[in-house]
Amino acid sequence: MNEFDIIKHYFTVASHRKDVIMGPGDDCALLQVPANTLLAVSTDTLVSGVHFFADMDPTALGHKALAVNLSDLAAMGADPCWVSLAITLPEVDEAWIKQFCAGFFELSEYYNVALVGGDTTKGPLSITVTVHGTLPLGKGLLRSGAQVGDGIYVTGTLGDAALGLQQALGNIQVPEAHQEFVRNKFEYPHPRILVGQALRDIATSALDLSDGLAGDLAHICRASGLRAQIEVDQLPLSDAMQAAVNQEQGWELALTGGDDYELCFTVSEMHRGQLETALSHSGVKFTRVGRMFSGEPSVELVHEGKPYQIVSQSWDHFCKV
Repeated sequence: MNEFDIIKHYFTVASHRKDVIMGPGDDCALLQVPANTLLAVSTDTLVSGVHFFADMDPTALGHKALAVNLSDLAAMGADPCWVSLAITLPEVDEAWIKQFCAGFFELSEYYNVALVGGDTTKGPLSITVTVHGTLPLGKGLLRSGAQVGDGIYVTGTLGDAALGLQQALGNIQVPEAHQEFVRNKFEYPHPRILVGQALRDIATSALDLSDGLAGDLAHICRASGLRAQIEVDQLPLSDAMQAAVNQEQGWELALTGGDDYELCFTVSEMHRGQLETALSHSGVKFTRVGRMFSGEPSVELVHEGKPYQIVSQSWDHFCKV
């Protein structure tokens, strides 16, 4: 089976979206962008041995490859529309490709995202996904809008994906009752699309948590020119986390572990009630974990009113191991 056979057999899926004028099969995709909207675009690459285990279940990998990109659209408050996929394969393994596509297209169908193009080639396993979304003019959730006094919030619980990774590496023994939960958190992240859309008129800034709260929140601090203070005892930890590690270890995984793909966002005090109302229908838990202050851009951690220190640093693709 050659490149074009693979594309035709596995990656050419009829789209039900009327805004796809031309999908896979021509030199370019042709897409109808609605009037008075902004186009949101994000690209991520997943490399075997760096972002996922070489023997990771291909169905989970297909899901995760798309989910981590959709999470970027969620952080911007965008509506997902289209996706392109470039995949490099060491060999043609049809069973593997079929399972990968099952995970990828199940999630794309759930969010009504059409695959409109991409590329396949031979080489070390890597996956590059580019997602496209739309949102009303002036409604993008930027990192640069946080204000002094804003509350800092996160969705869901933090650190569970990192705990799942540590379980897979054999570094932490998670109680059997929680093993499937943390494995799914690591392999099947859930992009917070509805939350992002609900935050368009409420949040002053937002981003998704891919590298750990401490490192990712620092991006908002730098972009907004403000200082953030996190109260570590307010960090939302799951039952699985509390059963597997002590409190300090849980805080460290939540702050530096990465791969959560929850949202972190800031909201002014005057919109706190509006936030409660808007997210009450999302089915997603959210927690206030700190506040924005004036000062040199940085993330400060406090516990019971005193500075708190952690040993680990957030994920860096180019750090030396």
